[in-house]
Amino acid sequence: MREIPGRRRRLLFQRSDGRPEPIGAALTYATEWQWPVLPGVAADPQGHSRCSCPDPDCTVPGAHPFDPGLLAATTDGRMVRWWWSNRPTAPIVLATGGKAPCAVSLPALPAARALEALDRTGMRLGPVVASPTRWAILVKPYSMEQLGELLYAKDFVPGSLRFHGEGGYLALPPSETGQGEIRWERAPLPGSASPWVPDVEAVVDAVVEALTRTGVSAPEF
Repeated sequence: MREIPGRRRRLLFQRSDGRPEPIGAALTYATEWQWPVLPGVAADPQGHSRCSCPDPDCTVPGAHPFDPGLLAATTDGRMVRWWWSNRPTAPIVLATGGKAPCAVSLPALPAARALEALDRTGMRLGPVVASPTRWAILVKPYSMEQLGELLYAKDFVPGSLRFHGEGGYLALPPSETGQGEIRWERAPLPGSASPWVPDVEAVVDAVVEALTRTGVSAPEF
């Protein structure tokens, strides 16, 4: 399935009134794309920048698994429908790795400038997930050994790059979290096949080169 070029693509999974419908998105991820998902913990209603999990210093409020835990992630449509029928506004959390895509994320401003630089080179990227603070580029599944060899071979890798690999997770659109709205910066096309994503080596090489060439600093957050 080909991706639509350009900086922005239309959002998926919207109702006629324009509001997102998490259950529709979760079912598409799980049953059509075979991405294992589960509901994330909600943000604290008393303070959206806080999480309702027991950790008072949670760094990803409302954007991580808690109950159920990450191992419960599934592609079973019946389970997904039951979860979101009971928790219709729950964030959608992807269990990365295995047969599901992994991701490379970096702070939003350097990410936006890096993507502009990559667009100018004509590099093909797959879907990109954005929160107000970080953007995540989806990539093909990779092993920790593969990632270790990739990073070892590099002279420099920005410390703000984060890798969402096997055993990790990532909040997907349309989710509302304590960090704000999770949206598509580069949206995949709807369809029966899982969206195309690039190799992690190509993404890391291109992002590091783009950040170095453009002189964009990537702050540590």
